[in-house]
Formats: sequence, C-alpha cells, structure tokens
Amino acid sequence: MEIKDIRAVYFIGAGGIGMSAIARYFIKRGLVVAGYDRTPTPLTTRLEKEGMLIHYEENVDEIPHACKKPESCLVIYTPAIPASHQELIYFRENGFEIQKRAQVLGELTRMHKGLCVAGTHGKTSTSTMCAHIMNQSSLGCNAFLGGISKNYGTNYILSDTSNFVVIEADEFDRSFHWLNPWMSVITSTDPDHLDIYGTKEAYLESFRHYTTLIQPGGALIIHRDLEMKANVQEGVRVYDYALDQGDFHAENICIGNGQIKFDFVSPIERVNNVKLGNPVPINIENGIAAMAMAQLNGCTAKELRYGMNTYRGVERRFDFKIKDEKHVFLSDYAHHPNEILQSAKSLRQLYQDRKITAIFQPHLYSRTRDFYHEFADALSLLDEVILCDIYPAREAPIPGVTSQLIYDNLRPGIEKSMIHLDEVLPLVKSRDFDVLVLLGAGDLDGLAPQITQIINKK
Repeated sequence: MEIKDIRAVYFIGAGGIGMSAIARYFIKRGLVVAGYDRTPTPLTTRLEKEGMLIHYEENVDEIPHACKKPESCLVIYTPAIPASHQELIYFRENGFEIQKRAQVLGELTRMHKGLCVAGTHGKTSTSTMCAHIMNQSSLGCNAFLGGISKNYGTNYILSDTSNFVVIEADEFDRSFHWLNPWMSVITSTDPDHLDIYGTKEAYLESFRHYTTLIQPGGALIIHRDLEMKANVQEGVRVYDYALDQGDFHAENICIGNGQIKFDFVSPIERVNNVKLGNPVPINIENGIAAMAMAQLNGCTAKELRYGMNTYRGVERRFDFKIKDEKHVFLSDYAHHPNEILQSAKSLRQLYQDRKITAIFQPHLYSRTRDFYHEFADALSLLDEVILCDIYPAREAPIPGVTSQLIYDNLRPGIEKSMIHLDEVLPLVKSRDFDVLVLLGAGDLDGLAPQITQIINKK
C-alpha cells in the first residue's frame, strides 16, 4: 500500500509521542484517523480535538467503519503492544496492511530527503533544534520529533512545499533500521535497551548497520568520541563534531548572565556570535550537530543564527518551570546514566553556589539492574537525591531490583532518601528547595504542574 492510496489510518497505541506525530501527519492530509490507547492523557485529548477518533477499551466493535476496509486502511502499531491484543489480532486475521511506526517513517525518508538524528541521548533536542532552524529558513521542512517543541507546541511540523523531513531515529527495537536517511547525525552510542540487544556489542553493531542505510550523495555527521565505527556506502560524506574539536565545533564559548554565546566552526562557513535561545550548556554540542546538518543542506549563516537564537527547547528536556533568585524548578526527561550526568554537569555550571536537589524516578527494572552503579555515580554530582520507586513501563518486576540499588551506591555524605510517588507533593509542601529538578521518563513529570503551583505560592 502506497501512502497516496490510503483513505484511513488506525493506530494501536495512539497516544505515544512518536505515534501522535504520524497521526497528525495523516490528520493534516484529511484522512480518517482513529485508534486505541490504554488510558487518556493530555496528548490524546489534544489529538481528539484535532480530529482523531480515540477509544480506551480494547474492543473491535469500537473500531470506526472507515477503518474496517483492508484495501484502504493502514494500521500502525507500536512495539509496546502485545501480540495478544484483540484489535491487532482482528487486523491480522482480516488481511490489513500492518506497519510499525518506524516503517511509516522509513517510507517518508524515501519520499522526501530524510534528515535523521540517532543516538542514545541528545537526539530529541538535536532533531528539534535542526527542525526549527530548517523551518525558520527559506528551505522549510516536515518533522517527526520525539518531544513537544516549545516553539510550536507540538512534535510535528508540516510543510506543503519542502522536500526535507527531519526525523528522530529511534534505536529501540532496531526501529531506525527501517529508515533511509539522506543525512544523519549520530550523537552518542552509550549502551542502552540491553533487554532488547543483550550485549553492548550488539547495540553498537545496530548503529553500525544504521550507517549503511544513508543514501549515496548524502552525509553522516558523527560525534568524534564514539566507540562505534561507521560503515557508510560509497559516496556518503563523513564529518565529525564535538564541543571543541572536529570538522564542526565551537570556539570562544561564553557562559554567563543567563546567556550562552559561541562561534560555530565549519568546513563550509564559519558563523560567529551564535546565541543560544535555550541557554543550557549541553545544547552547545547539540546545536553544533543541528547547525552542521542544516548548513550542509543550504541554510545560510543568517538563518543559522536566527534559528539558534529563537529556539526555545523541548518540553521535559531541561525544561524550566520556575527560574528566579529564590527558586529554580525544572523537569528533565533524562533516564540513562549519561543523560543524567550531562544534566547534572549543566546544572552545576549554571548554579555553582546553590544547593541542587534531584527527585529521580528510575525507568525500567532492566535498565536499573544494568546501570545502577552508573546512575549512582551521575546523581552523586548533586547535593541531594530523592529516589522514587522504579517506573516499570513495559516490564514485569525483576527480583531484587529496586531503587535501593542506586541508593546504596550514592557517594558517602550525599543527602539521600527514598519515597513513593504519592509522597512527592507532601514532601515539596514541607520543604523549601533552592534548585529542584525532576529526573526520569516515567510519570513523575505528571506532578510538575502541581509542584510549580506549590513553589510559586512560597
């Protein structure tokens, strides 16, 4: 089934951040778009307001009539959906074309020039930054992002004229192997998802295979410190980047007074006096990668400067809710040890003389089991750590694996405690925090609006 022949699209797992971006693409194209998700969320509510039909009961009878025609309805599902799901079984038994989200994105990279960003961490910020630069330029772009852009209030950008599509390339379940990028950034390859890959070597091999999928004539922009070695096709240009060295890097970095400025060094054209609209230290390196890909596709120095200066960040990525002299409160999606390490380092640079407290909710039993030492080391850069119970997501509990593993390995002398999720709000009410950050990819962030209200009242 080609995209031009589709009249209806049905999503099983409609409310996922990546799934919702594709749903919006088809809504904008005027198709019937419907789906199932387990529970309502703010995101599913927004999708319903935009025209998507969503139900929250696993029930074939709830599937709209327009989505029961195999010749014209495409079914898209997320790998998190079990094979025993009643609706998935119905579609399989009745001859529907069923694709993973990544397969649909792969088709879009063949229809357009795909600018893809892969990596264990940094890919959401880098892809969103690149999409904003491109969208604000004369080139324009479509975009499918893994987070909500604070510039657009969505994870999706549509252009009627641009042939570029910016895509966040997800390594989970080897989804990025469906893509055929025109160009790609690889930000990091720190082992993760070992419940899927089994070993570090298999994880690195998966990234190496991904580099073979880049189209001849295109380019790979790869962080120079990666252990993984690329294996591109003939005709693919390869560039490296890092903070202060590589084909693309920064010079004359200036951090102070709530601002970050630097010069962008490039083999194409040097761009001086770049200002970060979202002044977080880790965004210097993310910005270098984003600007490199945008510049390679024709963005001018003026467009690069304007895009970086007007970039406002991503919800839940170093996302400030309160920032004043008395209190700082932010939320960060960081859920891998190296992400937390970068978040902690950025906080230390920004708030050198203030007490920094993190409330951390580990994500997945398997990730906690595999990296509890690394989690403890990263969190130990802060002054106080408050640990919540593990957010299980798709996993069943693993005997002996709890937040206690991290707690027991935090550095001696650090202030530390363990609480349940329902104890977080009472704790915030009873304490006066200086700099407070919520860390993790689970449901802890759902408390951020209430925490903001509590702190503002103080």
